[in-house]
Amino acid sequence: MTVTSRTARPLAEPEIHGQRGVSWIVGLIWGLLVVNTLGSLAVDTIVPIPRRVLQVITMGSLAVAFVLALLLNRRLRIRPNAFLLLLSLLVVASILSSSFMESGFGALLRCARLAVFVATLWLLTRWWDGGISFVRHHIRALSAVLATVAIGLVISPSMAMPADFDSRLVGIIWPITATQVADYAAVVAGLTLVLWLARATTTRSVVLIAGPALVMLLLTHTRTATIAMLAAIPVAGLTLALTNARARKTIATITVGAAVLAIAFSTALTAWFQRGQDAELFSNLTGRQYVWDALLAQERTVREQLFGVGLTDKSFGGDPIDSTWLAVFHEQGILGVSIVALMLLALVFAMAARPPSPARACAVFLVVYGVIASYTQVALGDVTGYLLHFVLAAALLVPAASEQRSLHSFDRA
Repeated sequence: MTVTSRTARPLAEPEIHGQRGVSWIVGLIWGLLVVNTLGSLAVDTIVPIPRRVLQVITMGSLAVAFVLALLLNRRLRIRPNAFLLLLSLLVVASILSSSFMESGFGALLRCARLAVFVATLWLLTRWWDGGISFVRHHIRALSAVLATVAIGLVISPSMAMPADFDSRLVGIIWPITATQVADYAAVVAGLTLVLWLARATTTRSVVLIAGPALVMLLLTHTRTATIAMLAAIPVAGLTLALTNARARKTIATITVGAAVLAIAFSTALTAWFQRGQDAELFSNLTGRQYVWDALLAQERTVREQLFGVGLTDKSFGGDPIDSTWLAVFHEQGILGVSIVALMLLALVFAMAARPPSPARACAVFLVVYGVIASYTQVALGDVTGYLLHFVLAAALLVPAASEQRSLHSFDRA
């Protein structure tokens, strides 16, 4: 195998960007990556699906995505990207920590999944051109998942909002927890609204896509995703404010309107956020604080502090960790936390270097949303939907095709 360097062809290159079929296949690959992040959590479904079948579908979707990406990019042409380079280093750190077998053989299988996931992303970088095509792929894929949740809600409202889940909306066609539904809904609504602020989509799209997503977000009663979305949209809008009158007017209107609504409906908002929980349960984040305190109090060897215990099912003592930073520290140690921090810094520097544009605004939304959500959700240490949000941000922040001067090619010998 030889390594060569060639000048990037313009965006209108027929064999890459001029065929709708290629764009459709790229969107299909992205959708398969979304399916791979769905998981197989214990939520009752209308038609019971064995856990093994769910795992075969999710893992199979990743395998198909990788094969399709390889067939589509046979010459292995990739674009350099700092975020993916650091993510690749995290794969190496994960393999190192898992090789000590403290978390069993399953840790190595999770490492293999992460490695294939990252390899597929590298193959897709050939089509990262600084435009918003991948935003549309992301919205379509997540909207398809939300459609299954909505169908389940129509078929059986009692199952879709079960009492043992505090009457929060879950997926019952495919088992999807309320927090996952909230994540997909918040990102779909947020990206659609940011595109509208940037004049990159229509009001009709906001009504038909963002509107139902917002309703589903409210039905999940998920505080973190809601707060993250409400914080990320204004920040993304501010990046457009200097060059976009619609963004300036809308952000001002939202700010004033939010203040008025918060005062007028303070009682209802408080009740929604508390979800019927008492003060103690609300203050310790629905029991998360107990898990976090126990994880931090555990005695660790120097090796475990530096490299972690290897990839796990993101639980500690049988309970979910539900924190990106603590999960990474537990699994990949201080080394993993350092790499994740550098990944976020790479995105911040890339945002600062890009001029105002719809792509940059969407990336800002995703990064702000993801950073806030990472406080109570597992995000960047393994294959998750949150990681895919950050990858999308990285794809949006690459130099535009007209600015890209080199495309590294790895040609089969």
